[in-house]
Amino acid sequence: MAIQLTDYPEILEALGDNATELLSSQWHEAARIFSRGGLEAYLQGAVSLQALGRGSDLVLAYIESAPQVAREIGEPAVFEMLSAAIRMFSKTSAEVLTLFFSTAPIVARRLGEIELFRGYLLLLDQLLAQAPRGVRPMLGKIEALLEQMTLGGLRRWAAWGISAYRNDFAAQAEYFGLQSEQARAVLQQERRGLLFIDVQRRLIMYLRALWGRDFFLRPTSGDFETRQGYRPYIEQYFIHVPDAYDDMENAQGQKITALELFRAAAAHAAAHVVLSQYDLRLELAPAEQKLWIGLLEDAWVEREAIARFPGLLPLWQRLMQVPATRTQEQTAALPAILDRCALALLDADYRDEHPLVTQARKSFAALVSAAPGDASARYTEMLPLAEALAAATAKAGLELPGYGDVGAILYRDDNRYLWTVPESQLGDILAGGPPQVRKYVSLMEMINAVDVETAGDDAQEIWVLATEFYDDDGKTFNEREGKVPVSQPMSYPEWDYQTQLERPLWVTLYEKRPKMGDPEVIDAFLQAQKPLVQRLKKLIEAVQPQGVIRQRKVEDGDEIDINAAVLAFTDIRMGQQPDPRIGIRTRLHLRDLSVLLLIDLSESTNDRLRSRSEGDVTVLQLAREAAALLAEALERIGDPFMLCGFDSNGRHDVEFYIFKDFQAEYDDKVKGRLAGMTGQLSTRMGAALRHAGHLLDQQPSQKKLVLLLTDGEPADNDVRDPQYLRFDTKKAVEELGRRGIRTFCLSLDPYADEYVSRIFGARNYLVLDHVDRLPERLPQLYLAMTK
Repeated sequence: MAIQLTDYPEILEALGDNATELLSSQWHEAARIFSRGGLEAYLQGAVSLQALGRGSDLVLAYIESAPQVAREIGEPAVFEMLSAAIRMFSKTSAEVLTLFFSTAPIVARRLGEIELFRGYLLLLDQLLAQAPRGVRPMLGKIEALLEQMTLGGLRRWAAWGISAYRNDFAAQAEYFGLQSEQARAVLQQERRGLLFIDVQRRLIMYLRALWGRDFFLRPTSGDFETRQGYRPYIEQYFIHVPDAYDDMENAQGQKITALELFRAAAAHAAAHVVLSQYDLRLELAPAEQKLWIGLLEDAWVEREAIARFPGLLPLWQRLMQVPATRTQEQTAALPAILDRCALALLDADYRDEHPLVTQARKSFAALVSAAPGDASARYTEMLPLAEALAAATAKAGLELPGYGDVGAILYRDDNRYLWTVPESQLGDILAGGPPQVRKYVSLMEMINAVDVETAGDDAQEIWVLATEFYDDDGKTFNEREGKVPVSQPMSYPEWDYQTQLERPLWVTLYEKRPKMGDPEVIDAFLQAQKPLVQRLKKLIEAVQPQGVIRQRKVEDGDEIDINAAVLAFTDIRMGQQPDPRIGIRTRLHLRDLSVLLLIDLSESTNDRLRSRSEGDVTVLQLAREAAALLAEALERIGDPFMLCGFDSNGRHDVEFYIFKDFQAEYDDKVKGRLAGMTGQLSTRMGAALRHAGHLLDQQPSQKKLVLLLTDGEPADNDVRDPQYLRFDTKKAVEELGRRGIRTFCLSLDPYADEYVSRIFGARNYLVLDHVDRLPERLPQLYLAMTK
């Protein structure tokens, strides 16, 4: 059902007539671009800006620009933009914020990728902190600047202005407004020949004409400090090319345009996407062999592409001429020799007597003569050839190139595509065969189908009926003959602290459906704990709501507090020291938070505690009650939340249970799943945290939190070293932190202080001394952390 603007009368009333009129004209486009949740966040952002009291122009600029930004680079960019505006609110004026929103669609279109857009927002933060008078003039010229510079060039241009005119405000305005000679001179120095965004559409059509299929191209910028930038690369089927190329000359003095460089890089990467594939044997090969594997595979895909499209040969050949400007030391280094080998494998007329070039030619000829039919067979032939070339390289005493030390062939990618598992193939590799096809059919198709009695769990095609199918006695066939569904296996790495290396695809995790219990158990507990529920209700009501917060008694405020100013003036007349805090600061408070409660469901949670008057109680029972109380609190507050549990039986079987998803309602079904919780097996904590982070990554919230409830340290039945899983869990926590996800551990182990602080950090854990107070402490802890 279509979402109508009239479904939000309270928001329309808060925005006023002008904003409502503009929203009405924008609504059709916004509803087509945004998801339902995105639309609600879009409207809430407008209400929040309206509440700032900085005038209607700011709100109108946001309403008009947000759908355009979402159309260019995706819905998350809008909320990144809104967050940046909130950070800028106390540092600049409403006119600058209005200009920021008005120019955001231009910036999104010129950058073309959300990661680059985030880099632009960071640049504005830096500029506001170090040269605030330059923000307004730069935003006024941003279209002209981005038409001639990449994001890296813009950052270097801005850094030059900050360094030169840090204390000269008038010169700042002239420089960032492109009015001074220095600004134009630095712009000419940083401008690039051809920007990717100007030829993106042409490159996509070029590749479609070659291969008869669509490819996904994205710009990438690594030239924040230098103009060199990143090499092209392929990641999850996206072809990333530098955001700009300059015209150049090859070793023979032939001029090569930037457009030819873009075409060569795109054509080579597209040939990899079509003809190459991931192979675990390539990933496990040593680094010295990977150099030669990449060289042989590059030559192979170019040979196949040239056979189909002969015009690619002169394009690649001109770009592969060995530079004559190399020093003798550079010429003798391995990158230069690899370039010469690449040219020898492409050009039959090229003559080079270097032993490695000669051996590379013989190896490639042997690979071609074997003519394997598919990529897997080709890699079988290629691996021993690469091993022999790597041995010859070591015998010649040539050192492997360091990070960033690459050859002169600019158009070739870094070959990470060959040893990185594509997400869509991960399940196939772990299963060891082709993926199952799940086909959703109607009731009549299901009835008329011929059942294959010999089909097992490995059937290639599985038919699924969208609704329950009842037999004559009123029972469903799922209840009578069905099996508990198991998700596709998900694989996660694990950190080996002894080798200081990450073991890829080491742990296999399955999402499993939790058992159902009686929801009356949860309701009875909540009824018995009425006094505690009432106390929590008061705490919830005290939680600061969303909206504009006015903070009084500050020296540097947005406006003057008249009452405080009168009191200060009275003190002055009486000869007393006045209170200088006569300002009022206005700030926007948003509860943009998603939380995931992760419960340890290992066997140790069945241990009994003598802690209640009515008799023994288990740790699992306390965890269930704490989860129920926290869910009640979160439901009242309105924060999106997820309830999960985990256990493990070795690295090949980590079980992950979802009691409540973010989008699901908190109802009797969720209470029934909580009531049916059981404790079993072991505690492989790192894999569970990584999967929790994966689930939180899909949430659009700005702040994300994992609350881990456990009664012991990480352990599993296939690990003897007690430090191994501790270090892996610490590594998982650090990975989540880098992605903006905070992890907090509530431990019930009285001896946890010895290890939990090293894993989670000094301020990210709490050891509960009185375990029987867990149901009360968990909601209180959450409320205290998120005020």
